[in-house]
Amino acid sequence: MLSRLAAHVVPFFGRLSVTTDPETRIEPGSILVVNHTSTADPALVLAALRKRLAVEPVLLATSGLWRVPLLGRILTREGHVPVHRNTVRAAAALDRAAVALASGRHVMLYAEGRIPPRPDSAENPPEAFRTGLARLAGATGAPVVPIGQAGARRITSGGRVKQIAGVLTAPVRRPDLHVHIGTPLRLPDDVATATTLAHRAVTEAWRTAAGALGETAAHR
Repeated sequence: MLSRLAAHVVPFFGRLSVTTDPETRIEPGSILVVNHTSTADPALVLAALRKRLAVEPVLLATSGLWRVPLLGRILTREGHVPVHRNTVRAAAALDRAAVALASGRHVMLYAEGRIPPRPDSAENPPEAFRTGLARLAGATGAPVVPIGQAGARRITSGGRVKQIAGVLTAPVRRPDLHVHIGTPLRLPDDVATATTLAHRAVTEAWRTAAGALGETAAHR
């Protein structure tokens, strides 16, 4: 339902384009890892995945979303996984994700673990990744699909007032949005090495997405 909703709603807020690396295929039970820049970017990526590859993943998302009336019930019903950050329950999210992967479902997560606290709407490379992605890939043997998105901050970014203003004006502005789906990779067992490789792959996918929008972004 979330993927279908995103596919219908996102075009109302901006012009979404999607690209993939040549001959990209997403195997059942793949981990999809995306750069996180805005509260709007999950909708962009869900719409892009459904539009281009007919993929509707399970999301790992902050547990606070489950407290939103109606949304929380939808998330639970569709098997999405709450992440209780900075608590002893945080590791349970990886266990539930592993079960979803074993059943052949795709799992989408944000390895940065947060939206960057910046007021501007510019593009920047992904922040450092946490180790959950590498640990999940190592425990399950699942392939990892790097995905880069750009333009979400043109819809909403910064403080609460600016975010609300961005959402309200986006249907008039209709900013360009782009999602690039990279080549799947198998991560090594070493967590540190795997985390570095995944970060590099997502950064390259993000650069492709940002380049499609003509963004000039800082390099790290």
